[in-house]
Amino acid sequence: MGGTEAQRRGSAPPGLVIFDCDGTLVDTEGPQAVVLAEVLTGLGAPTTAEDVLQRHKGEALEVLAADAERRSGLRLPEAWIVDFRERRAAAFQAAGIPAVPGARAAVEAVRAAGIPYGVASQGRLDKTALTLRLAGLDDLFPEALRFSAFDVARPKPAPDLFLHAARVLGGAPARAVVVEDSVPGARAGHAAGMRVLGYAAAQDPDALRAAGAEPFASMTVLPGLLGLAE
Repeated sequence: MGGTEAQRRGSAPPGLVIFDCDGTLVDTEGPQAVVLAEVLTGLGAPTTAEDVLQRHKGEALEVLAADAERRSGLRLPEAWIVDFRERRAAAFQAAGIPAVPGARAAVEAVRAAGIPYGVASQGRLDKTALTLRLAGLDDLFPEALRFSAFDVARPKPAPDLFLHAARVLGGAPARAVVVEDSVPGARAGHAAGMRVLGYAAAQDPDALRAAGAEPFASMTVLPGLLGLAE
C-alpha cells in the first residue's frame, strides 16, 4: 500500500488528500440508484435499486449499462444516458442532497492544516458541481479542485483519475491519501500507489479492506487517521 509506515498509522499528515464525491462527501447513491433502476427497467432491462448498489457501487455508468445489456439481452438506445442524467438532476434538486455527516468538518480540518486537497469523481463535473452545491459543500471545492473520470482515459478502478488529480494538485502519489467509499475507488487509489481510507458506513468493510483500503466507520475520525489535530 502507498505511503510510509508512519502515514499508515496516522501519525504523519499526508502531502495530499483526494476525496471521492458520491457516498463520501455527498449522500447521493440511494437516490441515484432509484432513478437508474427506473430508467433501465423502463427500457426493458429489469433492474432494482438494490442491484445497482450491490453490484455496481462506484462503477462508471457505461460499465453498469453493459451489464444490464448482457443480463437482459437488449441493446440500450444511445440516448438513454442523457435521459437518465436529466431525470437524476431533477430528482436531486427536488429531494435535496445532504452532505455525509462529518464531511464538512473533515475537509475543513484538511484545509486548516494547509494540506492540498481535491475531489475526484467517477461522474461528470456538472454532476459534481450540482451535488456539492445542493449539499452545501461547494465553497470547499472550487472548480480548480474538482476532477472527473471523463478527464482521463480510464475510469476507476484504473488509477488514471487519482494520478491526474495528484499531478494537477502537485502531490506525490506516495504521500497522497485517497478517501473512498467504493471498492472500484479503493482499487484505483491502491493502484495509484496511494494510501486509501475506506469510508464504510454503507459499505462492507471487509470488501474495502480486500480492495486495499483501511476501513473506518465515521467521518469524525478522519482527521485523526490523517494525523491531524482533532
